[in-house]
Amino acid sequence: MTSRRPLVALHGSAAVLVAGSLLVTLRSGVEERPVALAFGVLVAVGELTLPPARLLPGGAAPRGGPAPREAAPLGAAGALSYALLGEHAGQASHHGVAQVVSVVFAASLLGSVPHLARGDGPVLDHLARRVLAVGFTAVCFQPLYHHGVFDPWSGPAYALLLIALLVLTVLCDAVVAAALAHSRTRWPFAPLLRDELRSVPGIGSAVCATGAVMALAVAVVGLWALPVFSVPLLLTQHSLRRYAAVRATYRQTIASLARATEIAGYTPAGHARRVAALSQAVGRDLGLTEPELTVLEYAALMHDIGQLSLVDPVPAGATAGLPAAEQRRIALLGGAVVRQTGADGQVAAVVERQADPYPEQPVAARIVRVVNAYEEKVRDAGPGGPLTALEELRLGTGTHYAPEVVEALARVLGDQGRGG
Repeated sequence: MTSRRPLVALHGSAAVLVAGSLLVTLRSGVEERPVALAFGVLVAVGELTLPPARLLPGGAAPRGGPAPREAAPLGAAGALSYALLGEHAGQASHHGVAQVVSVVFAASLLGSVPHLARGDGPVLDHLARRVLAVGFTAVCFQPLYHHGVFDPWSGPAYALLLIALLVLTVLCDAVVAAALAHSRTRWPFAPLLRDELRSVPGIGSAVCATGAVMALAVAVVGLWALPVFSVPLLLTQHSLRRYAAVRATYRQTIASLARATEIAGYTPAGHARRVAALSQAVGRDLGLTEPELTVLEYAALMHDIGQLSLVDPVPAGATAGLPAAEQRRIALLGGAVVRQTGADGQVAAVVERQADPYPEQPVAARIVRVVNAYEEKVRDAGPGGPLTALEELRLGTGTHYAPEVVEALARVLGDQGRGG
């Protein structure tokens, strides 16, 4: 069963922070209401521009899976800039941590209503991350600023201070995101955190820079700075959306090519899709990073493409029982076809080497070989098929299959309730 403790702890912390902030804000009232309204509108608009889950980078988050990485940079930058706001048009501001959290939460919730209605992934995780990140920044900045701790800082030093606070916030948010994903999926924490940190120099740096510049600009010229500095980030978000759409189209193209063997009658319907899904689960268990998982998915989808060169189809497409030389010939032909499609050379290399001796294979090729053999053995094998197939794979670990991959497959099947 998936461990819920980190999930409950993080959601609970966010809920307590929001409840306390709302109580304090309702009791004391909202300071500088036009400023709060302007930042609230900015955050809500940023959340509304979040693309549908199917267009998010990396594909749609599975139900119960990890939340997507920051796909609403405008909302994040607006929320963080409000947390770092010390002055407005040369006048000192008086809002505190509670008001920052209350305004950001209300605006984020309002902007998330369409996504909640569409069922776009774990929106509660997104809200919890937003609240915790903004609360962390506000706690680090607002009390110290109002007590004059930052008065000696000015000019470039003050700007670097804001950027340093934002970088620290983004790093903490990456840890929270990885913990939430680990809690929901039981995927290894370290690769999830590594994937989150890899995104920090990209969209994370844009959010940090824009958040700091917004806070500094509003302090000098007022609220007119918000729409001016929102434009570059909106263009960045539009570019991210187009990139995600291109990736989704490319994946659909790969999936369509993979179905060629099914349409021609060389492999059973859905075989490539099942192998790809199970291979990704095994790859997650073994700690592969997101780029490696993408290569693994594409290679698993196209692992049987070499069978199109056969004059006589293999019965049921079951290549695992063929002689090693014939398996290697089909794999090499498949790699040549993949290269002609313009796919990544790493994908072609995995397809080519899936029939090599496992000590010489890359990890992705080992996974595809084991999962493909399991899927062929378990097909139409009856209720005891999964256990029998796993035992056969374990018996072959000395010669054909990588032991660590077979054990990872057993763990994945056990988690899914299919393999015992």
